[in-house]
Amino acid sequence: MTTVTRREEIGRVLQQHGALMVLGVLIVVGTLAFDSFATVGNAASVVVSSSFLAVVAIGMTFVIIGGGIDLSVGSLFVLGGVLAAAGSRYGFAAALLLPLAVCGLVGLVQGLIIARTGLAPFIVTLAGLLGVRGLMLAISDEGATTYLVSDPAFAALGQGELLGLTYPVYVTIVLVLAAMVLLQRTGFGQNVYAIGGNEQAAALMGVPVTRTKVLVYLMSGLLAGLAGALNAARLSSGVTILGIGMELDAIAAVVIGGTLLTGGAGGVTGTVAGVLLLGVIQSLINQVGNLTSSFQQVVSGAFLALVVVAQRLLSKAQRLN
Repeated sequence: MTTVTRREEIGRVLQQHGALMVLGVLIVVGTLAFDSFATVGNAASVVVSSSFLAVVAIGMTFVIIGGGIDLSVGSLFVLGGVLAAAGSRYGFAAALLLPLAVCGLVGLVQGLIIARTGLAPFIVTLAGLLGVRGLMLAISDEGATTYLVSDPAFAALGQGELLGLTYPVYVTIVLVLAAMVLLQRTGFGQNVYAIGGNEQAAALMGVPVTRTKVLVYLMSGLLAGLAGALNAARLSSGVTILGIGMELDAIAAVVIGGTLLTGGAGGVTGTVAGVLLLGVIQSLINQVGNLTSSFQQVVSGAFLALVVVAQRLLSKAQRLN
């Protein structure tokens, strides 16, 4: 009996903290292999570049734990950046609130369609991906118009630094802490877990399934729009070619971080570890020098495949026990 319990505990730890363990191993390997890897500047670069994906991945974590998927976040990210840059001509508030309002509305509509009609989230958010990308192209004249950030205060939000890290990093930290509390310490978070574990059983227990689903997709849209706005502030423009494939990076980070694609299990801390793991992989590739950045996609895909297979095997082992 003791052996079975220990085996189950090992499987649970590997599922929840495997990304953090691999991250630690890669950091040690990078430190030993490359002199410029374990430097303050390189660490800050990884953290800063990962902060925008982390914001998007927080929302994706809630969606996947709840048994859904959101393919529209990459398009919402770039739309948020374009709207923020365009709105900056009217001041700081417009630059920040316009992308939140539009992207939040898209998330709300997607959540309502999924929750009230029972359509597959994959189909609904795929339509959202295409529709939002089309809206962005219409606003930017097929990508020919690049809006520049004209409000100095909003630009400072993305470019200002404190202790060597830009302000978006601190915004990300606050959002991570808030998401951890929301997921682990509130009734809403428990509802998300319950729906992802068994939606029918959750409904029978009185969980507000429709409302919870709508709020989850609303949150995902808001966070994707916020990440796009922060990135526009950092770049001083709404770049129209960004966000392609970002939804896949977010999903990869969440799943690598231990959240089950089938829903009902996972956490924000694992997602952060997954995001940093992808950032460290990119940094190691840059250290090698003779590998292109596209090689990161190969490595990330391999990691994702291995994690999904490992999750499947661990789940089978736990059921057998």
